[in-house]
Amino acid sequence: MSKTHTFDVIIVGGGGAGLMAALYASQNAKTAVVSKLYPIRSHTGAAQGGIGAALGNYEEDHWEWHAYDTVKGSDYLGDQDAIEFMCEQAVQSVYDLEHFGLPFSRTPEGRIAQRPFGGHTNNETGKPVRRSCYAADRTGHMILQTLFQQCVKNETTFFNEFHVMDLILQDGVTAGVVALELATGEIHIFRAKSVIFATGGHGRIWDITSNAYAYTGDGAAVVLRKGLPIEDMEFFQFHPTGILKLGILITEAVRGEGGVLINGKGERFMEKYAPNIKDLASRDVVSRAIYLEIKEGNGVDGKNYVYLDSRPDVINKFAALDGKTRPDGSPYLVTAEEITEKIPDITDFCLTYLGVDPVIDPMPVQPTAHYAMGGIPTNKYGEVIKDVNGNTVPGLYAAGECACVSVHGANRLGTNSLVDLVVFGKHAGIKAAEYANQTTLAPLPDDVEQDTKTQIEQLKNGSGKEKASHLSAEMKKLMFDLVGVFRTEEGLSQAVDQLKELRKRFMDVRIQDSNSVFNMELLNTWELGNMLDLALITAESALARKESRGAHAREDFSKRDDVNWMKHTLAWMEDDKVRLEYKPVVVTRFEPKERKY
Repeated sequence: MSKTHTFDVIIVGGGGAGLMAALYASQNAKTAVVSKLYPIRSHTGAAQGGIGAALGNYEEDHWEWHAYDTVKGSDYLGDQDAIEFMCEQAVQSVYDLEHFGLPFSRTPEGRIAQRPFGGHTNNETGKPVRRSCYAADRTGHMILQTLFQQCVKNETTFFNEFHVMDLILQDGVTAGVVALELATGEIHIFRAKSVIFATGGHGRIWDITSNAYAYTGDGAAVVLRKGLPIEDMEFFQFHPTGILKLGILITEAVRGEGGVLINGKGERFMEKYAPNIKDLASRDVVSRAIYLEIKEGNGVDGKNYVYLDSRPDVINKFAALDGKTRPDGSPYLVTAEEITEKIPDITDFCLTYLGVDPVIDPMPVQPTAHYAMGGIPTNKYGEVIKDVNGNTVPGLYAAGECACVSVHGANRLGTNSLVDLVVFGKHAGIKAAEYANQTTLAPLPDDVEQDTKTQIEQLKNGSGKEKASHLSAEMKKLMFDLVGVFRTEEGLSQAVDQLKELRKRFMDVRIQDSNSVFNMELLNTWELGNMLDLALITAESALARKESRGAHAREDFSKRDDVNWMKHTLAWMEDDKVRLEYKPVVVTRFEPKERKY
């Protein structure tokens, strides 16, 4: 007999968005966090460079500038009402984190330190502005630790290493979730008036990725199976500077501190692609620039990578050429000690994985799958949207990378992932608690466990003709090769056909481990099923969108098409087929125009 737990608010996922939601929901409602990981192991901890907010601690800055940069960075696909809300709220959210105890790096006067980041500008001069608030290069880790401590202080209940496999909806109203306990293999029913999904992204569907192994799109896949849509899945960001072959991220903060990209000819090439802000252009622009340099034979030794150079003499040379100065107006000169102090984790990564010291040798980098702009559609309060008209599912919320508000549109600016999770995590938590206090528990269906049991039995009773590891490797390679930085009609059509075949073959997978305790084979195989669903929707959505916008770059439709494609994609999975509908982008003050960096 399964165990049943009852709360007002259940939060699925213990990363930054989930903990932020828990912190605010628990102030007014009985709240629990159900997470497949221990919260402090969540992927938020990998975020390095900073959280964007227009504090103006070094120079003039305004949240409206931040909003414009975010709209521009999104290639005008971001919903501007949500963007304005996020950027205005960002300032107080950073001060809230400071008051919670987050140990930000500091200016000599004791204010929160800020540094430049890609795509963040002074809107009047077009030059980079110091907007990224940081804690060395461990900002996400510090946010995670700080929020977890606050949740423990608030006596939030945690169910760690519980794998949520189903959402309970009764007559279209949220009633809870069903989860598998890793330690026992038992099924647990979590009854709740409100459920918040904060399960992170799905970057493991690509071969080379900066994403953690846990980033398998569970929340979006579960919602999809309940007949709800997911939004803008064709837009997935490739970060320009992943460690060669491994995909481990080298933060944009390295370029914020003056690092430059160098091709195999020893040339600083970003001047060709973004003459104003060069190496600090938005991530989609820089990733495509690296790809094009490699395609033209300008990779290092003719191979598929370039260098990121943070040697002090190189930084100082180009800082002088760019006319870059320190906040007090003095020449921008750095020492090896300063660079190492500001990027200690990056130094460790490069020494450990490459045998390269960033202040002595250039770092070999290549674009890596990094961030999902698409996900579960929500409004700015985290309420999940079920159709193109904006109608919501009572009691269901989402926040963080698994959600699509949409503030990132076709391309996310660096630092805005952390802004997203603290702002929308907070407001999802507040709204979920408010809803829970105004309603009663929905009744549970008679067969509440059946969907979960059916999924498990399928994995135990397949024919065994196929191996999950083989299907996973095939999926990741074809996604990276055909649905990567650049896309074509032929490649996307081929990806769709192959993914459909992989999904059929997945039905023949049978797990070998029959144990109940910590059956990771069962859960990893279930996660593969999630990724195959999301990969197919990604490829189908990309095939349908016949334009280039932000992170979605079509070689056969190289221009942005505002007449036909200034709209969001909503995708449903129906009888193993993908159905697409579209809804308009919200435009308030910034009319679409050509992006120039």
